[in-house]
Amino acid sequence: MTHASASPEAVIAATRRWVERAVIGLNLCPFAKGVQAKGQVHYAVSQADDAQALVADLKQALLELQASEADQRDTTLLIAPLALPDFLDFNDFLDRADRLLRKMRLDGVFQIASFHPQYQFADAAPDDISHFTNRAPYPILHLLREDSIDRAVAAFPDAALIYEHNVETLRALGHAGWQALGVSPAPDESESGAGGDTAL
Repeated sequence: MTHASASPEAVIAATRRWVERAVIGLNLCPFAKGVQAKGQVHYAVSQADDAQALVADLKQALLELQASEADQRDTTLLIAPLALPDFLDFNDFLDRADRLLRKMRLDGVFQIASFHPQYQFADAAPDDISHFTNRAPYPILHLLREDSIDRAVAAFPDAALIYEHNVETLRALGHAGWQALGVSPAPDESESGAGGDTAL
């Protein structure tokens, strides 16, 4: 299945599966389980197929998150299945995303984390399993509230050790174990998730 052929419902379903099986299932983010269980994660699919259109959708997603109460929408996953398939292009785009935050005067209010199917850390070998800590079925911009991050870090005293723990987890799992999770987009995926999901 090409990303172009995936419906928004299929994109959201694949992303939810990745969150539940990898992010939460492997405890890659100890803060994710609570907001997911409470339905506070908003999944939005961007139809953008270039950087300029994605900037517009990112601005809209930030405005919607700003207008929402945290107990209803704590965080947003803006999924861009058609945009920036090359990781280096996606990585360059993150500078534009941060500039948009500053232009909207939302730096210090929100942070933007990133995930990509080809995510690669600069200081690791191309086939290193550590890259999978930030690999997702599609390019994703994760919009986080600074206040929520501060509360989560305060409640988790060893937050600085999360990355090291994740790498250890993935090394134990191995590439075959990751593949067995089944968190890549599936061609027959058609179900949608619960409320709060949108296509931009």
